[in-house]
Amino acid sequence: MTAMTTPPEHRILQALDRFNAAYPWDHNAHYHRWILRQLPRRFGSALDVGCGSGDLARLLATRAGSVDGIDADPAIVARAQELTAPAAPVTYTVADAPTGLPPGPYDVITCVAALHHLPFADALTHFRRHLAPGGTLVVVGLARARTPGDHLLGIAAAPLNAAVGWLKNKGRATPRPVSMTAPTKPATMTFPEVVRAARRVLPGARLRRRLFWRYTLVWHHR
Repeated sequence: MTAMTTPPEHRILQALDRFNAAYPWDHNAHYHRWILRQLPRRFGSALDVGCGSGDLARLLATRAGSVDGIDADPAIVARAQELTAPAAPVTYTVADAPTGLPPGPYDVITCVAALHHLPFADALTHFRRHLAPGGTLVVVGLARARTPGDHLLGIAAAPLNAAVGWLKNKGRATPRPVSMTAPTKPATMTFPEVVRAARRVLPGARLRRRLFWRYTLVWHHR
């Protein structure tokens, strides 16, 4: 009887998973500076949906008059408050999106790696209603890989992901503490489904596939 063997590509992926666990880095924070480049140099108010520990909210506060960050996890909101200077114009609230959004309206709304946890069209509809005329919505999201292009982009990202992790950790294995790892769930919508659904709610929205298993959406409220 021939013993079952693991296909070479599976062994490579398993090795990459082990490497990435030893040299972790934040795929979402990788896009924070890109998000800032989509926004005006100064604006009045911003809302960060799914703010986590507040990294993006604090960056937004360098340009905004005020920033509201919301997250459904009380522990992560408490951590965001601890990490934010008392004088910073940032307020954090424990709330469920999209129904628990503060009233606004906002000049900027951001949502990073949270939209796939929400009812997609309903969430975008709420974001549109809470965005001031002339405002900007920026989403960094996750989609389910299905097309050959999706899989090729994932294959290309895997070794680059490992290289970035090595560089960001300066070659030292520093596993991420379990307590600081946010709960995640897999995306269910494919990128073409995301594009079709988004443009029904937000005509003219710009969407692009990105490296590191992400896509971006930018919409301006005319």
